[in-house]
Amino acid sequence: MSEINSSLSLANPHPANYNGTQKLGLALIAIGVLSLALAWVGIGKDQALYFFIAMLAGLMGGGLIYFYGTYGKLPAGIKNNRVFFSSIASRGALGWMLGIILTGFYISLYFFPKYLNGLISLFDPLSQLVRGKDSDQWFVYGTFYTIAVLVMGIKFMMKYRHNRYQLIRTSSVTFFQLILAWTLPIIMENLYNYGPYLSYFWPLDYDAIFPGSLSYVLKSGKLGQFVVVWGLIMTFVATPILTYFFGKRWYCSWVCGCGGLAETAGDPFRHLSDKSLRAWKIERWLIHSVLAFIIILTVLLLVDNAATGKVLGDAAGKSLAKTYSFLIGSIFAGVIGTGFYPILGNRAWCRFGCPMAAYMGIIQRFKSRFRITTNGAQCISCGNCSTYCEMGIDVRWYAQRGQNIVRASCVGCGICSAVCPRGVLKLETGPENAQRTGIQLDSHGLIPLEAVKILD
Repeated sequence: MSEINSSLSLANPHPANYNGTQKLGLALIAIGVLSLALAWVGIGKDQALYFFIAMLAGLMGGGLIYFYGTYGKLPAGIKNNRVFFSSIASRGALGWMLGIILTGFYISLYFFPKYLNGLISLFDPLSQLVRGKDSDQWFVYGTFYTIAVLVMGIKFMMKYRHNRYQLIRTSSVTFFQLILAWTLPIIMENLYNYGPYLSYFWPLDYDAIFPGSLSYVLKSGKLGQFVVVWGLIMTFVATPILTYFFGKRWYCSWVCGCGGLAETAGDPFRHLSDKSLRAWKIERWLIHSVLAFIIILTVLLLVDNAATGKVLGDAAGKSLAKTYSFLIGSIFAGVIGTGFYPILGNRAWCRFGCPMAAYMGIIQRFKSRFRITTNGAQCISCGNCSTYCEMGIDVRWYAQRGQNIVRASCVGCGICSAVCPRGVLKLETGPENAQRTGIQLDSHGLIPLEAVKILD
């Protein structure tokens, strides 16, 4: 019992609140961080393999041991104890420090890779093993990204092991990150000297159908032709069909690497999303502006290419593409979208900037079978659902009125349902009809007779 009680008060940094398993995990994590820091500044370059093993064992092994000590002996159920008293998860000093570290890493990654030379060299042994060549900044980033999704995904499943939907969904995003986003590109690069990311396509992969990108991909022969056809089918055929039947959750919460990191490594920060009406207005204007911009840019570049540069001119076309890449691809999606997890919550990019989310959101809002149904008579207005909605949706507002939740921004993560103590919320797909937006309960909290007849 004392071990359970200590785990419940994790947010209090006093040593008495950590059990032996957690302390062992933290010690290993410290070794991993130390190995990483020493390698980053160039110490141990000639012993990169040993430093890499120490870093990997410390961060992965230590993290898993710590999470087992945290959640392993607790009963199944909701586990968000004292989250608002945690400095790292409530925009406290540790949260701001972590945000600065993550932001600094992304700035270095995108714009100053020379400052990462020691870190890049640390990954040479793994890169030589799987790719047959030295590491680079993007191999380091992809590997770190995958490790974060895997380790934090296991932590997420320990935390939400009472919910079958969360277990399956998290297994899915970790699988797609490990296989489609990390392993498969490496295999393809070794075989064909070209490693495509098949889980990303236009408009999220914004330059997928730019003329320059198309010509480069098609140089890879049949593989390049397959990648182009695959991307077009996924964008214009599969995405509308799958979104109609399952909502945008099929991609945002089950496949996408951005969503995978947000749902695993970003889970401790999901309650930080802004739930205000003002934020919702900004969200709608901003995300649809990004979608409109990439559509216009893509069309202009394709038309300009067909007109042999007579529309935009070579310099103008490249300038537009680079501007979008810098502002949206690097600054918004990377530096702000991930670096600001501890400040803005874990889905700032998905909510305010992702053109793929905007594209699917329009379909989900107006032509989809997906909805979150509510049983208003059972709602006790605890507010858990709204608090832990990473997309800033005031779920409780709908639940109190017995209205189904049909929002373009909803990614179908299902956390609102998982943290509801009364089983008020359910993720469902049903007939597309007039009742999709919900049924208003009468003054006694009951479904009107007319609605019952409609449902029958």
